[in-house]
Amino acid sequence: MAAILVVEDEVQVLILAESYLEEHGHKTLSAATVTQATAIIEDDQPLDLLFTDIGLGDDLQAGLELARAAVERRPGLKVLYATGQTITDGMEALFVEGSAVLAKPYTVEELLTRLSVLGISHPGRRTS
Repeated sequence: MAAILVVEDEVQVLILAESYLEEHGHKTLSAATVTQATAIIEDDQPLDLLFTDIGLGDDLQAGLELARAAVERRPGLKVLYATGQTITDGMEALFVEGSAVLAKPYTVEELLTRLSVLGISHPGRRTS
């Protein structure tokens, strides 16, 4: 089980991502803003992965900045970006090293595949 911080400003997408992850045995924390996410990152609770939308609110690159700050604060933290934007070479240069990108809209299978690429295993679907 991985501890995953999901940062998404669209409530329905946030709920969907959390449910996908929790159904597959992961613990989720959630934030709708960079401020909320930063408070969680600065807390001492375990965190294995930051799953953030690249564009948050009116800032089309807020997730990129958040990821850089998060990895600086927590070296070794894995990062998975989600975006509905077209990824350009210039944008790729801003990604945290070793991160992965997931195009929106995505399926649970696509999400789980990207997690596997990052070394996050799936304990399986919960039946509680």
